[in-house]
Amino acid sequence: MDALKFNKIAAAILCGGLLILGFGKLGSFLVHPNTSISNAYPIEVPDNAANAIKEVSVTVIEPILAMLSGANIEAGQKVAKKCSACHGFESGGANKVGPNLYDIIGREQAKAEFAYSKAFLAMSGQWSYEELNKFLYKPKEYVKGTKMNYAGLTKTNDRANLIAWLRTKSNKPVPLPGQ
Repeated sequence: MDALKFNKIAAAILCGGLLILGFGKLGSFLVHPNTSISNAYPIEVPDNAANAIKEVSVTVIEPILAMLSGANIEAGQKVAKKCSACHGFESGGANKVGPNLYDIIGREQAKAEFAYSKAFLAMSGQWSYEELNKFLYKPKEYVKGTKMNYAGLTKTNDRANLIAWLRTKSNKPVPLPGQ
């Protein structure tokens, strides 16, 4: 067997592969194959069908009225420390970044002397226990467009404790439901 026989076989296989590759490229250049992919039978979907299918998500917020009578006021004060950076809680206290929350329960919404956002100014009603519960759950969902950058309190006990503590911050606390 010749010492270069293996090299000649390897060179022949390599040249054959290069020739096949070269003729493939030359053929694609000359023929221009159509490689666009499309359905043989196009299906038209009306625009209003996309709008007809909408997911409706409803957030169910647990009621806290039954929990208020047994709420832990000291735990509520600890939760309120998160709020104290932006809100005051003392009688006659000044507003901070947010309004003073002394005597908030039973107060008209967005009626204190404070520069509220347009979304808050459009609100009407009073801050009842249930309204505070809904607001504290997710403020940005309750008042769309609020300037308040707080994610909210998702734990029901935390909301109940905070609202019970806020109730103590009044000269005439609003009676608990059922009292």
